[in-house]
Amino acid sequence: MKILMVLTSHDQLGDTGKKTGFWLEEFAAPYYVFKDAGADITLASPQGGQPPLDPKSDAPDAQTDATRRFKDDSQAQQALAHTVQLAGLKDADFDAVFYPGGHGPLWDLAEDRDSIGLIERMFAAGKPVAAVCHAPGVLRHVKAASGAPLVEGKKVAGFTNTEEAAAQLTDVVPFLVEDMLRDNGGNYSKGADWQSYVVTDANLITGQNPASSEAAAHELLRQLAPQPA
Repeated sequence: MKILMVLTSHDQLGDTGKKTGFWLEEFAAPYYVFKDAGADITLASPQGGQPPLDPKSDAPDAQTDATRRFKDDSQAQQALAHTVQLAGLKDADFDAVFYPGGHGPLWDLAEDRDSIGLIERMFAAGKPVAAVCHAPGVLRHVKAASGAPLVEGKKVAGFTNTEEAAAQLTDVVPFLVEDMLRDNGGNYSKGADWQSYVVTDANLITGQNPASSEAAAHELLRQLAPQPA
């Protein structure tokens, strides 16, 4: 079982002068779900190397069992420090792809042609495509085989407008994930703010927020499990 995890390379929070990147829990929780299941994990990013960590996700009040495990795991830290470049990968080499969020993906992965093409090909091949929190933003320009937006008519979730407002970044981000998913014809739904909420439509798996990342990873594994005869 070979799983690709794609992280952002973008570290600037708009014009605020503040840093952003990927959200630690949204990487660590799925990483260990996959690792503990025996998966072969490849970490990638547009630029390769160490992806930028959103400093807020490293704050004491943002820590979870998974993030604490990561802090004590030098092997995982080394893997994260040496992500491969997304452009050099072949979707045929992987059984599934998972996108952790953080605000960074809204700037780079949402517009990245390599990422867009990878998702289109993997989804068309029936392979699980999962994204949590802000990472459903990577679906912004992804098309179905028909040429329509991939999310059109599909059940989807993602970071809510009210969660973005609570983060006080509504006017900073290049687009709102909830609005984009709705505008692209997605059948958007949500749970309570900051609570785990994951929806699945065929092999597309989307989660609402950091708390949803572990459940989304388990759903991806469920889809990869051999089906009983």
